[in-house]
Amino acid sequence: MKVAERQRVHDVSDEQLRQLTHEHLKVFAKFTSENCDVCEQLAPPFVKFSDDEEFETILFVRLNSDENPVAKKIMQEKIAPFFVSYCQGRLLECDMLTTEAAVLGMLQRLKEFMPQTS
Repeated sequence: MKVAERQRVHDVSDEQLRQLTHEHLKVFAKFTSENCDVCEQLAPPFVKFSDDEEFETILFVRLNSDENPVAKKIMQEKIAPFFVSYCQGRLLECDMLTTEAAVLGMLQRLKEFMPQTS
């Protein structure tokens, strides 16, 4: 019997992102935009990584920058897709990524990051 796959990518708003980065130890966010070919190309790998047991301790979220004012402001200076990793509510890394390998690299750095305990 096959175990049902779980969808671990959550579509969130600006406000929900702020809340989730403080509620979860590690969060990996993808900012997308309408009519973005690279966003579409990286959608399947993003979902695949979210379902990978290796990254089960990381919360995956997606924001549509066309629908969220804070994300829209960020994206005025950036090109989608824009990825951000958070640990303990703090931004660790952010960059415009265009390949699956680059996304995986940022994700692995987030996974390996050891948060301060004191």
